[in-house]
Amino acid sequence: MLNKIIEWSVRHVFLVLLGTFFVVAWGVYAVWKTPIDAIPDLSDVQVIIYTEYPGQAPQVVEDQVTYPLTTAMLSVPKSKVVRGISNFGVSFVYVIFEDGTDIYWARSRVLEYLSFAANRLPRNVRPSLGPDATGVGWVYQYVVTARNRTLDELRTIQDWFLRYQLIAAHGVSEVASVGGFVKTYQVTVDPRRLQAYGIPLKTVSEVIAASNRDVGGRVIEMAETEYVVRGRGYLRGIDDLENLVVKAHVGMPVLLRDIARVELIPDERRGIAELDGEGEVVSGIVVARHGQNALDAIHNIETKIGEIASGLPEGVTIQPVYNRAELIHRAIATLSETFMEQGIIIALVCMIFLMHVRSALVAIIMLPIGVLIAFIAMRFLGINSNIMSLCGIALAIAEMTDAAIVMTENAHKHLERLAPGESRTDAVIAACKEIGPSLFFSLLIITVSFLPVFVLEAQEGRMFHPLAYTKTFAMAGAALLSITLVPVLILLLIRGRIPSEQDSPLSRFMIWSYRPVIAWVMQWKKLVIAAALAVLGVSAYPALKLGTEFMPTLNEGTLLYMPITLPAVSVTKAAEILQTQDKIIKGFPEVASVLGKAGRANTATDPAPLEMAETVINLKPENEWRPGMTVDKLIAELDQALQMPGVSNSWTMPIKNRIDMLATGIRTPVGIKVFGKDLGEIENLAKQIETIVKTVPGTSSAYAERTTGGYYLDIEPDRIELARYGLAVGDLLDVISAALGGEMVTTTVEGRERYGVSVRYPRELRSDPQAIATQVLVPTMGATMIPLGQLARIKLVRGPPSIRTENALLSAYIFVDIRGRDIGSYVAAGQKAVREQVQFPPGYYATWSGQFEYMERAIEKLKVVVPITLLIIFALLYLSFNRVTETLVVMLSVPFSMVGGIWLMYLLDYNLSIAVAIGFIGLIGIAAETGMVMLVYLDQTLAAVTTKRKAAGEKVTVADLHIAVAQGAVSRIRPVMMTVAGSVLGLLPVMFSSGTGSEVIRRIATPMVGGMLSATVLTLIVFPAVYALVKEIPIRRSLKAEKA
Repeated sequence: MLNKIIEWSVRHVFLVLLGTFFVVAWGVYAVWKTPIDAIPDLSDVQVIIYTEYPGQAPQVVEDQVTYPLTTAMLSVPKSKVVRGISNFGVSFVYVIFEDGTDIYWARSRVLEYLSFAANRLPRNVRPSLGPDATGVGWVYQYVVTARNRTLDELRTIQDWFLRYQLIAAHGVSEVASVGGFVKTYQVTVDPRRLQAYGIPLKTVSEVIAASNRDVGGRVIEMAETEYVVRGRGYLRGIDDLENLVVKAHVGMPVLLRDIARVELIPDERRGIAELDGEGEVVSGIVVARHGQNALDAIHNIETKIGEIASGLPEGVTIQPVYNRAELIHRAIATLSETFMEQGIIIALVCMIFLMHVRSALVAIIMLPIGVLIAFIAMRFLGINSNIMSLCGIALAIAEMTDAAIVMTENAHKHLERLAPGESRTDAVIAACKEIGPSLFFSLLIITVSFLPVFVLEAQEGRMFHPLAYTKTFAMAGAALLSITLVPVLILLLIRGRIPSEQDSPLSRFMIWSYRPVIAWVMQWKKLVIAAALAVLGVSAYPALKLGTEFMPTLNEGTLLYMPITLPAVSVTKAAEILQTQDKIIKGFPEVASVLGKAGRANTATDPAPLEMAETVINLKPENEWRPGMTVDKLIAELDQALQMPGVSNSWTMPIKNRIDMLATGIRTPVGIKVFGKDLGEIENLAKQIETIVKTVPGTSSAYAERTTGGYYLDIEPDRIELARYGLAVGDLLDVISAALGGEMVTTTVEGRERYGVSVRYPRELRSDPQAIATQVLVPTMGATMIPLGQLARIKLVRGPPSIRTENALLSAYIFVDIRGRDIGSYVAAGQKAVREQVQFPPGYYATWSGQFEYMERAIEKLKVVVPITLLIIFALLYLSFNRVTETLVVMLSVPFSMVGGIWLMYLLDYNLSIAVAIGFIGLIGIAAETGMVMLVYLDQTLAAVTTKRKAAGEKVTVADLHIAVAQGAVSRIRPVMMTVAGSVLGLLPVMFSSGTGSEVIRRIATPMVGGMLSATVLTLIVFPAVYALVKEIPIRRSLKAEKA
């Protein structure tokens, strides 16, 4: 059938060219319309339930909000893990779904289960769903600056003007604010005046709440005109609040100002932002919507900022501090440069080997068309242009032209021998038919060899599926073109005088140098095979010395510094530490800008406690760095400069951090999760593990979360005393939440802006246990006021600063940062140390997480799928040769090709990773293809000799076999070396690339380059020896039988 397709194509040139034109036009459209991103979206499908419970302690939030919600979410269909975080005044529940779940289906299911769970929550607590964003949705961050504006004014501009304008930009899910001060009205009551007037605190709150509303009174008609009736009661400022009547006393009104002081103050802060060590700023974080193209969303945001800039107050500017678009453009530039270099190399290989420019055009024309076919497939499958999808095309480019090169070279041989008057068309058809089917199968084998990549799941699957898809479609496109367009191009372009192989100095040199080698190989076949087996055995040494990791770190061009200090740090101290750190970082010449954030932004996607900082460090271009400086060296220097007592450092990059945090909850390369039922016991175990892990070589820092490191002032009601005064426990708790907690009682409406109003005792009366016990008054039924200390016991205790749960089980995390060691060996050593030195009580256990978790999962998958793939390749080879012996000979190329890959990895000091595994998987197909090409030529030469002997009525001898093998190998060294040169040299730009994303693609290309070099030696030296040895057996039997 393949031969028929080749012949049809050559005889219908116009139709093939017309079809090619349509494919090119379609491909160009696909390239134009394909969205661009830096890396594939690696985050799991998540739905966040965000619940505010102002002023409440983490334990209260856990018991009353987080636990009821997490237990309800465990039964949501397709959910695989439910994580809960209870912080001061806020609850986060993360429902992580299985791969492939539609996010909007997931959100509707969560809402459905939430409607049942909401009935179990406290009154006035309303859970809401977080934004429909991915885990890596933070695509753009900016600061609002002005010389003549205060932080509260800038925060007002951000919250009530900028935020709403930017959120309207297409592709934006949320714009979160952090830093500055949120204005709020505080009514600071005087308890002695309340006592004098006999006014309970609760009455003050009720009066304020009731006095802040507008109402409508329908309409009235006057003079044939309709007037709408309004009752105007909104509070519009301090004066309105001060003039509220709280009570009539002895015929005189008691106004709010008589019993309280009304002031505009900053609201309680759980997050701060700081820029370049110069002081606090107001910042906005843009979160992109799920499934939206990040580059488009950023472009829309920048356009919107340009539109609204004129509406900002004088002197106020918006300064971007993190922009994902820069990373995206750098990543695409890296691959674009690689494509150009590959194209030039392939063209030069063709021209140098064939000494014929028009022949080189066959491969040069076919190459971009094959790439465009891959883009058409990307467009249909919804795959972005990103580092991984384009890397798939880059890997394919080195192999796509193999068929064109070999077919063109074979056409040269046929056209050289063409006698005058013979048909060129028939000669081209014969040349293409001779090797076309084998080449088609060889390209098909390369395509099939990538099947294991498709079974990778979770993060590694999302990372490499685009690469596997694009490489597969590019190779499939090349296979299709090799039996349709390539024969047509050969017919059209290879005209005039065809240079013979002897005309090329390079070909003459190769034949001259190879002929004595192959003669020696034929003489010492068994020695050659034994030497090859010895090399294979020796290669076990570097293989065992290679370290392991999940993935090489992708240099995003931006660092994320994540220090964590001990819990219960105050906002003031956190701001001081943050500014000191930012100032030190900004002092490094490689640093362009530093934006520090301590605590959390006002978004459900950020659960960070106040003791944790996230500092985005934007780096200058590498050509402006100090000589010899690398990212790893810079991180080491920064880490050394930032050693502070009580602060544990960890280093990562923004996108990687958000992916890791979402997938495992761990923000460092390695993490340990301790599970149990008592927070105190969990903390003891976590501290033991932290101490042990710090002694493991390679540990840069280790920090165990302090699950009981918070400080609490507990007020326990004395029920007997309460009963004596006719009070319920609820009456006492209402006073605590109002007098000490400052419950928000209403919200003022001031044009487009909204501000809360809270009622609270003066600071001096609630600043220590003694003042609280004596100065906070509880009203009784007889209107008398009793000091709080007479009705309750007040004591200072330790408790949880925040509470983590996973699938409703209490947990604590140990964050481990490693340097100078591979993850695989580190985790093995760490696990051994913990197993030997930590005794877990019943009901408590620990699991190792982070990147190690992904690595283990991927290895288990590959153990099953790689052997299956080898079987499929074996089946395809058998279909091509229809003989088991030839198939087994070609399959020998698989282990021998590994030799070069392993040694090159060892020499370059690369660790084994999923990226390297992908490289070796790709190598299997290329090695099989190279061996297949050589075997086809050896078979052809032997068949010619056999036919000649049969015609003469003679038997084929062993000497004939040796001559045929030597002749076949030598005469076909040019196409073999062309395919090898095309593959190896075509991959060199990938292997030596240095831009953004190169860390990953270098690891994929390295085993392929090394493997191809060893596969070349195998093909030229070992293959002929094995082939001759295998073919000798039936020949010797035949000769022995004839003698007998």
